Amino acid sequence: EPGNRQVFAFDVQLDHVVATPVAKFYRSAVPELARDSIHNALTNLNAPVVFVNDSIQGDGGKATDTFGRFMVNSTVGLAGLIDVATKMGIPYHDNDFGITLGKAGAAEGSYLVLPFLGPKPPRDLVGEGVDIAFDPLTYMSWNNSTLYMIVRLGLGVLDSRAANIDAVESIERSSIDFYA
Repeated sequence: EPGNRQVFAFDVQLDHVVATPVAKFYRSAVPELARDSIHNALTNLNAPVVFVNDSIQGDGGKATDTFGRFMVNSTVGLAGLIDVATKMGIPYHDNDFGITLGKAGAAEGSYLVLPFLGPKPPRDLVGEGVDIAFDPLTYMSWNNSTLYMIVRLGLGVLDSRAANIDAVESIERSSIDFYA
């Protein structure tokens, strides 16, 4: 716990100095419609990973929904910028290899706080690594593909942080021990 608390304090400082101000600027400077489109596109880009995990878990219904959402949103939804599938009644759900491991009986393990990554159980850290391997874009190479992956990762972090500003601030304000 002492090591986790030190890394957590570092992560909180980094969040206060960099992530929160950037996320607040993003929320104020980028119109909500554009932010929603970015979120939709990022979600659509993650659909192949969700599909593989749905399939490994043997959930054909969810795998079918994920595949259908991906096809509809990638085409009619203009590369995922518009979430047409939800409007058509194809429900969204999230899934990852950490969940797959959990359903297979793997325990979460000890709580870890890592620099820049924040708090995660080891099962989810392993799961994130496997999910990277499940992403077909990991294996594609084109001019500036590395830049694309960095921008995609950065937009994902920004999208998530901007969506959770109010919740995190509320938890931090009302917590006796924010780490706990």
